[in-house]
Amino acid sequence: MALDQQRGATLPLAFSPQAQPAPSVSRSGQVDGTEADGFFRIADLANECKEERIKEQALSAAERITQGRFYVACVGQVKRGKSTLLNALMGESLLPSGVTPVTAVPTILRFGGRHRARVRLGSDEWRDIGIAELEQYASEAANPENRKGVAALEVFVPSPLLEQGMCFVDTPGIGSVFSGNTAATHAFLPHVDAAMVVIGADPPIAGEELALVENVAKQIPDILFVLNKADRASGDEREAAAAFARQVLQNRLRRPLGTIFEVSALQQLVEPTGSKGGWLELVAALQRLNQDSGRQIVRASAGRTLKRLSNQLGVVVNEEREAMTRPFEQSETRIRKLREVVFQAEQSLHDLSFLFSGEQQRLSQAFGDNRSQFLRAVGAAAHNQLNSIRSRLPRTRGPRYRRVVMKVAQDVARKHTLPWLESEQQKAENAYREITKRFTQLANGFLATAKNIGGPEMALLPSELELGQAFRARSEFRFHECTELANPASPARYVADLILGTVLAHSRIAADAHEFLDRLLETNSERVRNDLEHRVSESRRRLESEVRALLRELGAVSERALARARTAQQSGTAAVASSLKRLAEIAAELEALSSISDGRS
Repeated sequence: MALDQQRGATLPLAFSPQAQPAPSVSRSGQVDGTEADGFFRIADLANECKEERIKEQALSAAERITQGRFYVACVGQVKRGKSTLLNALMGESLLPSGVTPVTAVPTILRFGGRHRARVRLGSDEWRDIGIAELEQYASEAANPENRKGVAALEVFVPSPLLEQGMCFVDTPGIGSVFSGNTAATHAFLPHVDAAMVVIGADPPIAGEELALVENVAKQIPDILFVLNKADRASGDEREAAAAFARQVLQNRLRRPLGTIFEVSALQQLVEPTGSKGGWLELVAALQRLNQDSGRQIVRASAGRTLKRLSNQLGVVVNEEREAMTRPFEQSETRIRKLREVVFQAEQSLHDLSFLFSGEQQRLSQAFGDNRSQFLRAVGAAAHNQLNSIRSRLPRTRGPRYRRVVMKVAQDVARKHTLPWLESEQQKAENAYREITKRFTQLANGFLATAKNIGGPEMALLPSELELGQAFRARSEFRFHECTELANPASPARYVADLILGTVLAHSRIAADAHEFLDRLLETNSERVRNDLEHRVSESRRRLESEVRALLRELGAVSERALARARTAQQSGTAAVASSLKRLAEIAAELEALSSISDGRS
């Protein structure tokens, strides 16, 4: 948890559209040169204060504002079909999509004269990639939890919807089993200028979605609500889902909601010529947003961003002023207290780890008990289903009949195992959340203590960690078909199936199929248990690592504050007075810039 990633609680570098090489931008931009003046001034002041990150963000914001670009983020719960919706709006499959959580990092769709894409890894330069390569960087499968360190990912599309400055942002799903994805979406929120919130009929709108919408609505007025996968529900089901969503959203936001657009993005992508009313209404609403509100949205975005960057740089300036004016002995006392806080937190974390181990063992026992209950509960139903399907199969010759019946056994086992896996994952994650509350409460307690000790540098730390953390490791479960048992390579078995009489062969194969079904259920239920235990263990390791990193950062912040105080003391009275005067001038200018931004937002 690097300090520079926490300043102003903006995006981590890995997901920041503003964390780009400083662009060369004319001060008389395409929109209005005066709109960017504030950002250029912040860049100059940040350069003077040796704050390279804020400088780059300011110059990037100037580029975006002068080009009239604004971000419409597509957000919502995992598996709502957000990527498919954006693909349908573009009229072609560009973004990776699927039935499992796919998007790993926010991906920006912006206007371009031709199809192309580019990626930036860490602090490297932009690199052009093919559209077909997007999945290697944007998908969870190829880039789990952004292990490749994608700093920015952009796709240029010659779409009329994007021509006037609107940019779509595909975001990872809220509530994803991959916790890094949820964090990436929340981190992008300060940069959102408008939003499409994608909901569904089944399941209905969830608590995390409501919290997300409320967070977005605090910053922006322009929100479109889309009920996707409308083709999978009956008219009554869609009506009930839309009415429920409208009620809970209006209660949460305390304002009228407007239209909820009922669409099927996948159907629209497959059959664009058959566009239905809900889809046409959504496209028309986006066109109106672009034409009627685009300029106003850009100005509001400029105001919010200018205020945010002014405040971020203001924290840095105040930190320097505090270090120069505070008596060195006072700084030493404060830093000593902070060191004590860190030491106590590390000791408590060590002690809590033993309690976590006990809870982990309890969960492991529960997973084993649940597996036993599953096998007892599902056995008879699975075997009855196998018999039912087998009775309707044509009585082909032995080897072919064996292949067909064994395939049926695999399908029956999968049909019973996968829903149980989903249910167990939810139970396990709920139990894990309860355990992690103790860790996050510990970390938040020490954060609060550190902030009470004071100092402007404390403002650079996160306010708190989220209570009840989700799993930090993705599922590695794959259904094992036991192919080597389904299709034995033994020539003797093949010949026996072939030459036995029809009745004897089919009877023997049926018995083998039931035995095979038991093996499938036992094997895959054990794989489910092992997968859950691995996810708990790995998630625990990552959570403890994050909390320890937070404590190390707290210590590093303290040491930097002490170093600044020592430097200030050694600078001499005249030098300190001169620096204080200049810092006061910068602080006043930043306050003025922040006030100007209030009029723009």
